[in-house]
Amino acid sequence: MYDDRIQNLIEKIKAYAPNADIDKVVRAYNLAKEAHKDQFRKSGEPYIIHPVAVANILADMELDIDTICGGLLHDVVEDTDFEEADIEEMFGKDVAALVDGVTKLGKIKYMTKEESQASNLRKMFMAMAKDMRVMLIKLSDRLHNMRTLEYMDSNKVKYKAQETLDIYAGIAHRLGISTIKWELEDLAFRFLYPDEYYELVNRVNKKREQREAYIDEIVTIIKKDMDDKGVECDVYGRPKHFYSIFKKMKKKNKSFDEIYDLTAVRVLVDTDRDCYAVLGEVHTLWKPIPGRFKDYIAMPKPNMYQSLHTTVIGSDGEPVEIQIRTYEMHNVAEFGIAAHWKYKEGVTDNSLSDVDRRLQWLRQMMEWEKDVTDPYEFLDALKEDVFNAQVYVFTPQGDVLELPNGATPIDFAYRIHSKVGNKCVGAKVNGRIVPLEYKLKNGQIVEILTSANSLGPSRDWMNLVKTPNARNKIKQFFKKERREENIERGLAILDKELSRNNLSRNDNKVMAAIKEVAVRFNQPDYDDFLATIGYGGIVANHVVNKVKDEITREERKLEKEQKANLEEEVVAHNIVDPEKSKYTSKKTEKRHTGVKVDGLDGIYVRFAKCCSPLPGDEIVGYITRGRGVAVHRTDCENVLRDKEKNAPRMVKVSWIEDIKSKFEAELQLKANDRRGIINEVTHVISNEKVGLVGIYARKGTDIGVTIDLSVEVVGMEELNKLIKKMKNIPGVEEAYRVQGR
Repeated sequence: MYDDRIQNLIEKIKAYAPNADIDKVVRAYNLAKEAHKDQFRKSGEPYIIHPVAVANILADMELDIDTICGGLLHDVVEDTDFEEADIEEMFGKDVAALVDGVTKLGKIKYMTKEESQASNLRKMFMAMAKDMRVMLIKLSDRLHNMRTLEYMDSNKVKYKAQETLDIYAGIAHRLGISTIKWELEDLAFRFLYPDEYYELVNRVNKKREQREAYIDEIVTIIKKDMDDKGVECDVYGRPKHFYSIFKKMKKKNKSFDEIYDLTAVRVLVDTDRDCYAVLGEVHTLWKPIPGRFKDYIAMPKPNMYQSLHTTVIGSDGEPVEIQIRTYEMHNVAEFGIAAHWKYKEGVTDNSLSDVDRRLQWLRQMMEWEKDVTDPYEFLDALKEDVFNAQVYVFTPQGDVLELPNGATPIDFAYRIHSKVGNKCVGAKVNGRIVPLEYKLKNGQIVEILTSANSLGPSRDWMNLVKTPNARNKIKQFFKKERREENIERGLAILDKELSRNNLSRNDNKVMAAIKEVAVRFNQPDYDDFLATIGYGGIVANHVVNKVKDEITREERKLEKEQKANLEEEVVAHNIVDPEKSKYTSKKTEKRHTGVKVDGLDGIYVRFAKCCSPLPGDEIVGYITRGRGVAVHRTDCENVLRDKEKNAPRMVKVSWIEDIKSKFEAELQLKANDRRGIINEVTHVISNEKVGLVGIYARKGTDIGVTIDLSVEVVGMEELNKLIKKMKNIPGVEEAYRVQGR
């Protein structure tokens, strides 16, 4: 017998993989249990419940043993003292790489939610391109977290639910994993719109009995007819998911009573030929509704989905959707790309080439994301191109291209090739000339007209195109072909935005801040930075918002340095001639105690303001000119700079045991801008009996607020305890010690 927590998991794996290495799974579980033994979920349950649940979701998709182990161990490196090397030694390179891939997705910290989300998504897609199983683990992780979302802080619930709906459900759909997609959508719907969700659930339940009787009748008729024809099949009803019903009501502006297809009928058969045979019989039994037939067998969706869809008028006059597919198609429809990592099937060369073909959208996305500097633009483009509804159009040669709803012939041209887009002068749809702003529709044949004499795209096209690929190619054209024009244009755009915010490049502080922000956008060359703004690679109002933040930060830093210099001047005067001054600082006296200088008894010691060392930090001494020994943290930028040159003035220092003194430390919080957040922060500080030296709050470029704190603590242990308490405040997204202020 195995541990009760994994008994179900083991039985599930044995059912689809009798010869699997169960011992490896048990070892992974035991390591995870040991690593997480002192950790608990928000629900109060032992943390090990979570990785076991993730592994069970992966086993439901019948995935290989390495992926199951990756699910069990996915939080071990991030949340415990174990390292990737330990995982590799015990479980091999594949499992270690999967755990490392999932771990890296959660390690990025940026100033705004948009930057954080954009960077996490970039990491996510890079991990997907490297090994799709990383994404399968991440989706399973998110699914279990959504199942237990009610235990999270209320202020985080809406954010997580919206992110799930916008991003994770969209990725699951793109990968064809409908089982996860539907559940993520319904869970997010429940937390985002609880009133609408529960009202819809109640109304569906009231109709359930009547609806099931009607569907059972349809199922019985199809089953009997197929038996008579000698076609073996499974026929059953499938209730529509709540979020899909809600979306249909919103999209078509209909009430619940006007939505008829709450349940679909699904028919599973052995072969493609049987699918079309069943379709013919269904259309003989009931009248099909024109325009509602879709053949996804002949023209599969990019996420590998294949099926025949038709809607007919049933025996009581109500529409019924009928889906017809083979068992193999059904497996792919339920588990999508995960089907290619099934234990019993392995990954053949054919399946890998199929996966590669189906992930064309991912390759295209990876191409254009390299050139997108602005995180806000990246997020908008991603949601538009990856997660929104798509249209499918044909080239004159019969190839199918997938584009987002609202795409134009220009998008089509750039999807073919950048040269086709740059030389485009017109377009034909189904043989008829159309304007370039024409919105393409499903099933149309699109032909692009080009001219060798074309001077290239127009800047106005940026307002017409829908795809990030086309937008990026147009930007690249102007970036390469018209640099001087871009610099001039970028300067004009930046000046206009600065003027709107009562700022000017003639102000030295503003100019210094602009150059600092340019570096943050990976554009250290000022002309390159202006050119990027000019061709649209960076949005000017995002730049100016960051410039304002940088100016505020520099002003506060200058104030602090001036105050520190004043203190040091007075203290230095005391050292030179203590009798000539009545100045005494209890705070300074306290900070002089607690550190021992190796080989130099009785020398004056002060603590560097640039890094504010605390007991528990590794420290080093620096002999100053006339101001004793300055104590720095060993990782302080001022220590690391010109290290060899300053080596003769470095001395060994150490903390004295049982220090009673208080030391100043700097913290920064990122929080939701809600009423009472400052009061709660100061309340926690008071409860922890920590001295508050200063507090400063400022709004960010998003809906959040940044709170800078100066506190007095006895050392790192007390500081870490305070940080932990801060993270538990509802609305606080991040809390950390500020480095090198």
